[in-house]
Amino acid sequence: MRSAQVTIRAVAVTPADAFDRVKDFAAYPALSPVVRSVTVTRPASGPAGGDGEEHSDWEVYFRNGILRWSETDTFDRAALTIAFAQTDGDFAEFSGTWRIRADGGDSLIDFSTEFDFGIPSLAGILDPVAERVFRETIGLVVTSLFAEAEVVGDEALVRAVELARVRAAQLRAEADAPTVLSAGAA
Repeated sequence: MRSAQVTIRAVAVTPADAFDRVKDFAAYPALSPVVRSVTVTRPASGPAGGDGEEHSDWEVYFRNGILRWSETDTFDRAALTIAFAQTDGDFAEFSGTWRIRADGGDSLIDFSTEFDFGIPSLAGILDPVAERVFRETIGLVVTSLFAEAEVVGDEALVRAVELARVRAAQLRAEADAPTVLSAGAA
């Protein structure tokens, strides 16, 4: 089983506010070009204030294809944690947690996951790539949730997230650019 961890500091954000932003999974596709879609289904009735469960369906670009999975997300506002576990999808096993904690006037957001594709013969190739994609995607998404945020304790990941941010801005600019037809294309 492979794991991935990321810690992000959200500057001048309370842990409760950080929890509310992190738990809004439906917003993630707008924050990273790697996250193709997230569809969230909330129970018709549930406890207010950020506790309870929801179901989310994810599609994430991975290598030359798309990873798909469904998960149950369990929110505990009092503990400022979110636990998730795959219920169906491309992984043999996939689960993890988000933990938010105060650090002075800032919040630290810890993401950790364990995953297994269930293909031992390809584990040496797929697992390191998946770990990198998870770390870079979580770093990009979570730092994009806040006006000022940074990856903590991993300079290589800091650089990768900045590069991903530049690439995402370029992709958005290209998508927003008007299409120009040449004179012979009528």
